[in-house]
Amino acid sequence: MTGKSAKASGFTVRVLLVSGVTVVGLYLLIGSCQPKSSLAATTGNYPYAVGSPGPGERALPLILPATTGGNFNLASYRGKQNVLLYFQEGLTCQPCWDQAASIEKDNAKFHAVGIGLIASITTDPLNLLKQKAQDEGLTFPVLSDQGARYSTAWKTNRYQMMGMGNRDGHSFILVGKNGRILWRADYGGAPKYTMYVPDDVLLTELRAHLKP
Repeated sequence: MTGKSAKASGFTVRVLLVSGVTVVGLYLLIGSCQPKSSLAATTGNYPYAVGSPGPGERALPLILPATTGGNFNLASYRGKQNVLLYFQEGLTCQPCWDQAASIEKDNAKFHAVGIGLIASITTDPLNLLKQKAQDEGLTFPVLSDQGARYSTAWKTNRYQMMGMGNRDGHSFILVGKNGRILWRADYGGAPKYTMYVPDDVLLTELRAHLKP
């Protein structure tokens, strides 16, 4: 090998090494920016992430104005009922409201598996949510988290479509009577960015996690 060839070969090796280190560095950087969660297999073709706080952890405080009047306080249901929280994108997401209307229609089925109360949370103003809830015929409370204080604390706004700001994605969190989280499914983010989950899929999950 000539001197020029050896120099060229050495230069190529150095470029490849630097490129490889750069790619690995970018991969680690991107990975560190993603929400700390795990993927969980679920019924059918509806994979989801499991964010934090997650199963086994104590539910965080949640006190918000409700479309049904007054303030909803999650702590007031401790020792009394299992509560299903449905964090959703809000007024800009009709599939999210289709989900709410579907749950309303199957309300008796959700109660039959052990759900005492269902509450949905968005970051929209209460007056607009009252009108939307009325339009959709919802009887369960929709909560207004303007400013995304609770959505940020529960980290449900990490699982969303791109460019949604502080809006939530499509997350379900089941809080047991003991005040601890029994099940969490963040559907709105990767891998499928799901904004509607059939009720039978939800009911199957709930049955599995409400078994004694």
